[in-house]
Parts: sequence; C-alpha cells; structure tokens
Amino acid sequence: MYANTTATQEIEEAKRQALLNNILATLRGEDNHLIPFEWVRFLNPRGEHYIGTQTILVDQIIGSVDRYDEFDQHFLPLTHHLDERWVAIRKAQIEGKELPPIQVYKVGEGYFVKDGNHRVSVAKSTHQKYIDAEVIELDVNITPHPGESLKDMIIRSERVEFYRTTQLDELRPNHAEIDFTTPGRYDILLEHIRTRQYYLGIQEQREVSWEEAVGSWYDKLYWHVVRNLRKHNVLGKFPGRTEADIYLWIMDHRYFLTEQLGHDVGSEYATLNFKDHFRPHWWERLGQRMQLLRKKIVPSPQV
Repeated sequence: MYANTTATQEIEEAKRQALLNNILATLRGEDNHLIPFEWVRFLNPRGEHYIGTQTILVDQIIGSVDRYDEFDQHFLPLTHHLDERWVAIRKAQIEGKELPPIQVYKVGEGYFVKDGNHRVSVAKSTHQKYIDAEVIELDVNITPHPGESLKDMIIRSERVEFYRTTQLDELRPNHAEIDFTTPGRYDILLEHIRTRQYYLGIQEQREVSWEEAVGSWYDKLYWHVVRNLRKHNVLGKFPGRTEADIYLWIMDHRYFLTEQLGHDVGSEYATLNFKDHFRPHWWERLGQRMQLLRKKIVPSPQV
C-alpha cells in the first residue's frame, strides 16, 4: 500500500512539474519536448554496432525513438495514459524489485530510448544518476565538438553535406557563409538549386550542368536576397536568426505575394514587405535578445 501511494503521489508531482516546465518554456519561446530520434537521420549515420549492456548517465538521455511527444525534455510525463505504467515501475522500484536494462541508441554523447521510456521517466523524476542500458552506437559522419548540442551537431553535419554536394567553396570562393539555426533547411536549398537547373534548361533550351546551376542560384537568388537583407538591415530585426534563415522566409513570402498579386514582385519588394509585416515588436526583440544573452551567460544543457 505504501509503495503504491508513494508512486501515485510522485507521478502527480511529476506531471505538475511538467506543466510548469511547459509554461516556462512557452514564455521563453523554447521547445520543451524530447529530441525525436528521426532527427538523427540528418547526421547521415554510416552504420551501427552493438556495444552491450552498460551503466550510463541518466542526464545523457535526451531523446526517444517513438515516445518523444509523450514526455517533456526532462522526461517528465505529459499525458494521463502514462500513469498506470509509470506507477507500476516506481512501485516495483520502491519494493526493491530488479528492473531490466533499457535499450538505447548512442549518438555522440547522447542517448535515445528505444525501449524503456517509462523507466527513464521514473529515473529522471527520482534524480537517479545512473541506469543500466543495452547500447547500440550509431556511426555518424562528424565528430561532436566539446559542449555541442545534438541540434547543433545535426546542423553542422547537414552543412558539411551541403558544401560537399554543391562544391560552393570552389565555385564561389568568397561566398557568404550559409548557416541555419534549425535542422532540415539545407535540403530545401538543394531543392532550390535543382529547380533553378530545371528552369534554366527550359529557358536556354540546353543541358545545364549542376555546377552552373549552383553558381546561378547563388548569384541570382541567394546573394541577391542577402544583399537586400544587408542593405535594409533586416537581420537586426530578427534576433537569433541568420541570413540563410531569413532567405528561406523571403523566398516563401515572394511566392505568396506573386500568387496574390498576379506578377513576380521581385526579391527586394518581398524583403521590405516581409520586414514590415513580420518583424517582432520592439519588446519581443528585446526579449529575444535577453534570451540570447542569457544563453551565452548560462549555457543550456548540452549533450
């Protein structure tokens, strides 16, 4: 009876803490969910190998294969249907019963739960430091930098692959740096280049090489937008974003305006219109800058 009552009280407390975490994350403009294992595909893993059962740090478990939307980023439960299983595991733990190892994928220094999400949630909630796990390690293309988050690692891996595919360093040695703050964006740039290649071929009635398409995309689209961003000081209106981030927004906005008005509005008009309609209010920009400053002073947990 004692174990069941204690476990029930603890999950209610865990859910209250998860609710508070959600509120605070919303106020800070941050995400409060686990990292989906699906993101790992952006690292282009070359393969995997089984390491065996090891004792791992609970704090290094940062994601889940298929339950990432059921727990917050601290592995606290977000939905009521988790209660019964959670309570049963905690009750068994209090009664001294041995629990089987969880199963995880290791990516860099972080772990993603393949099986055992509830056991990890209980471990996190009770401040357990270590947990036994069967570990499968993924071989990824890049080596993690000290203190680098998985998100940053994914973006860096995508960046390396983008430059390898486009050979932009060779084609345009003095190009503007193309950096993103969100995974999955470099693939969109590659699609822009393929589209450029296709329409150039139609326009000029000839075969257009990949190298020519890359150069034309950079000169006529990307660099043209970036010049406008710098000319009109757009980047300063969107703290924490990069020129590449805003380039994609401008391209989408240009398409929207063109469809709405019935003619191509051009990149400069799209840039100015986007700046006027979507820049945050001054108090929002102040909050964003304070958040960036806070992250520099007190770095968020890394994996």
